[in-house]
Amino acid sequence: LSCMKYLMFLLNFFIFLGGACLLGVGIWVIVDPTGFREIVAANPLLFTGAYVMLAMGAMLFLLGFLGCCGAIRENKCLLL
Repeated sequence: LSCMKYLMFLLNFFIFLGGACLLGVGIWVIVDPTGFREIVAANPLLFTGAYVMLAMGAMLFLLGFLGCCGAIRENKCLLL
């Protein structure tokens, strides 16, 4: 069961890292005034996609963090 505990932690850590990456890219797209706004100016739907990416990144970041804490502490409530 100790192996399962660390596998759950590792899986949730990768989800946490993925959420952090999505969150970072979403913030970068929204904040950077020169890089992505020229690309996004052609299609406003892409700018909405940046907000969706930001929301999904924040959700995955939070769920990954709670999953990591739940796996280490063996707390069923945090894992659910």
